[in-house]
Amino acid sequence: MIKIKKLSNQGGFTLFELLAVMVIIGVLASIAVPSYKRSQIKARESVLAEDLFQMRRAIDAFYADNGAYPDSLGQLTDSKYLRAIPRDPFTRDTGSWECLPPEPADNGQLAEGGCYDVRSGSDLVGLKGVPYRDW
Repeated sequence: MIKIKKLSNQGGFTLFELLAVMVIIGVLASIAVPSYKRSQIKARESVLAEDLFQMRRAIDAFYADNGAYPDSLGQLTDSKYLRAIPRDPFTRDTGSWECLPPEPADNGQLAEGGCYDVRSGSDLVGLKGVPYRDW
C-alpha cells in the first residue's frame, strides 16, 4: 500500500517579503534613472559636437572652393558639401541652426556670403555649464 503524505499548508510570499522586494527594486531604480538620463545628455552632446564639426568643415571647404561663404546651410546641401542638414539633437529640428555672418576684416570689408559659422538654436546649458549655442 502506498502512503500518501499530506502536504502542509504551503502559502505564497508574505506581505512583508513582497514589500521588501519592492523597496529594493525602488532603490535600485532611483539610482539607475539619473545615471541613464545623464548618459542620454552626454550622447546628445557628442552628436552636437560632431554635427557642428562637420558643418563647419563643409563651410570651410565651400569657402576654399568658391572664395565666398555660403548664403545658408541649404546651399551646402545643394552644392553637395553636406548630404543633408542634420537635426539639432536638443531642439530636434533641422531649421533651428543659426548661421553667423563673417566679421569685418581689419580694413572694414566683409567677406562674401552669410554663413561664416553655425551654432545650435537651443537655449539649454550643457553639463559643463556652457550654453549649447556657444559651442
